[in-house]
Amino acid sequence: MGILKGKDILHGNQFSRKDIEEIIKMASHFEKGLKKKNSLTLLKGKILATLFFEPSTRTRLSFETAMQRLGGGVVSLGSVESSSVAKGETLTDTVRTVSQYADVIVIRHPRTGSAKEAADAVPIPIINAGDGTGQHPTQALLDIYTIKKELGSLKDLNISMVGDLKNGRTVHTLVELLSLYQARFYFVSPDLLRMPEEITSNLRGKGMEVIETGDMAEAARASDLIYMTRVQKERFGDLSEYERVKGSYIINKAFLDQFKKKITILHPLPRVDEISADVDEYPGAAYFRQVRNGVFVRMALLSMVFGRTP
Repeated sequence: MGILKGKDILHGNQFSRKDIEEIIKMASHFEKGLKKKNSLTLLKGKILATLFFEPSTRTRLSFETAMQRLGGGVVSLGSVESSSVAKGETLTDTVRTVSQYADVIVIRHPRTGSAKEAADAVPIPIINAGDGTGQHPTQALLDIYTIKKELGSLKDLNISMVGDLKNGRTVHTLVELLSLYQARFYFVSPDLLRMPEEITSNLRGKGMEVIETGDMAEAARASDLIYMTRVQKERFGDLSEYERVKGSYIINKAFLDQFKKKITILHPLPRVDEISADVDEYPGAAYFRQVRNGVFVRMALLSMVFGRTP
């Protein structure tokens, strides 16, 4: 329980396999407890503040749900336009102010490195809910939990990551965690949206096999799991470039019917057009189960940050 007590959660590289196993164990405990309708008061009297400078549905609501499921309270910045940020207040001053009201802060911000900046400014734990195109560690941890539940193991998996790999903070963090389990990676993207060279070089330096391809069918044929991502319109300075690459890869029922095996499909959501609605009933379509798992994992992380044992 002491591995995260009082600590910030900022980057995928801060976790070891042992840490991940502890988080999975704790999340599983909370999942079972919620199925039994157990009422929890572990974090009674504690306050979580959510500071979201970019849009969010799943991350924000699941953190707020997790805190309330644990018996704690939640305060929120609300919209940026209705806060002092609109008056020109700096991120550091905003975080210092909010730290006077809360015991832990969850922050999402469009600037890479912003979560670390916030963590350096205050003594209470900061949890990174996405810093620009950088990291999204709690998403990666819930993805790991989902993969373990869906496939039964995290070891020696063949995994395709498809779509916007350049800007996708979810995939940037997830490969950090999966590299601890000797995964083989297929990176499928348009040339414009390839996984950053720094990340592929780091993986290869760890002995990982990394195959970069534009052929999603070829990658899927060799894979146990497809991690689909949307092309992120908000990351493009030139919308003509977005128009050129949007819709590059689409999974639909016809695509999946060509494979004799079941393939597990994850997506951090929201989706645009990259997974058709006719895939939702496919047995391997796990993205809404993935959403639900976010509550259990974030309950685990919050309880561990406070050092509270169930």
